Amino acid sequence: MSEQKKYFLTKEGLKELEKEYQVLKELRNAKTRGEAPNLLESEDLNPEYLSFQEDLEFLETRLTELENILENFALIKKPSKAEANKIGLGAMITVKVNGDKDEFTLVGTLEANPALGKISDESPVGSALLGHKVGDEITISSPVKTIYKIKKIRYD
Repeated sequence: MSEQKKYFLTKEGLKELEKEYQVLKELRNAKTRGEAPNLLESEDLNPEYLSFQEDLEFLETRLTELENILENFALIKKPSKAEANKIGLGAMITVKVNGDKDEFTLVGTLEANPALGKISDESPVGSALLGHKVGDEITISSPVKTIYKIKKIRYD
């Protein structure tokens, strides 16, 4: 039996997924309690029925995904004092890239959103930075060679 993948989540990310799960369950229950369109409209398949079925299939697929995540997650915790000087999940990192300052938080894949300053631990930059300390320079060649100089690491 293969080991299930662990999904690393912040407390906020977990709350959002739990909320989405509840909303989708309620929506599925409302759809299945209501009147389903007739399968046939004269001698043709009813397009409303097909749309209804597609919606239900999408809901079921997403609910199954969420159940898997909620059964196999690990909360991102603040590291011990001894580990707080290294980059790990949940770290807020300040770096210098091509002379410019950049800040982002290292999160699990499910919460990654570069536009909001959240990068995945599985991304090229995120995985390269893991375990490094202030002052380290990391070179990433994806697709252009870029040097990241770590200026600051903090955990909230």
